Amino acid sequence: MADTDDQKVPIGLQLYSVRGEVNEDLDAALAGVAACGYQAAEPWGFAGSEARWQNMAARRIRSLFDANGLACCGCHVQTGALLGDNLKRTIDFNQELGNRYLIIAADRERMSDPARILELARMLDAVAETLEPLDMWTGYHAHGFDFQRFGDQCAWEILFSHTCDRVVMQMDVGNCANGGGDPVAMLEEFPGRARSVHLKDYNAGPGGVIGEGDADWARIFHLCDTLHRPEWYVVEEGGADGMGFDVCRRSLEALRRMGR
Repeated sequence: MADTDDQKVPIGLQLYSVRGEVNEDLDAALAGVAACGYQAAEPWGFAGSEARWQNMAARRIRSLFDANGLACCGCHVQTGALLGDNLKRTIDFNQELGNRYLIIAADRERMSDPARILELARMLDAVAETLEPLDMWTGYHAHGFDFQRFGDQCAWEILFSHTCDRVVMQMDVGNCANGGGDPVAMLEEFPGRARSVHLKDYNAGPGGVIGEGDADWARIFHLCDTLHRPEWYVVEEGGADGMGFDVCRRSLEALRRMGR
């Protein structure tokens, strides 16, 4: 069942999808995102070593988001952005942006070793505890390597079996499937954890968009509607080298035809 019109989950765009445009001109890129019909955007690659992204301070970035009518629906950060002195800097930067979601984009090194997966889990739990009074969340985003198996469980299952409910499971449908995982099974296994979901199809071919691949969107959205009730959907589909907005636009149009 699709969301009712007055309860639709808002849809943002992961800016890595248009990274070439962002690297050329962030303001123009955000204008392009808004022109496609997106309600928000999610930056990528924040390291936490300085309170800047794309050589801009948070206040300047926030002004560009506001000028283009976009919210900041999350920020993909490096693991180090949540450690030591970087954590406060990362919190302050994202509070200025109005963003509540600090999501580790990837940590292949830790996710390739069961002992280090547990290390990552403990770290995420500690950050989640720090963020709770601030009404902010941390979490981890799916890549294909997160679904390698260690005995009866894959790395993703080990991580989310050992983290508290306040650690967000940011499923990426396409990345999960392309790594041999089952996004439907993961959404079923960890109810309530997917407060933010990356929408990406798989096996769609060159230039493919959401709805042209093998993802079972009806089942995925049913699980999101009934088990997770995410605050954000985030599209991560773009053109070659992150240039152009056609793939982003057509993906959003496809989601709208699905009632999203």
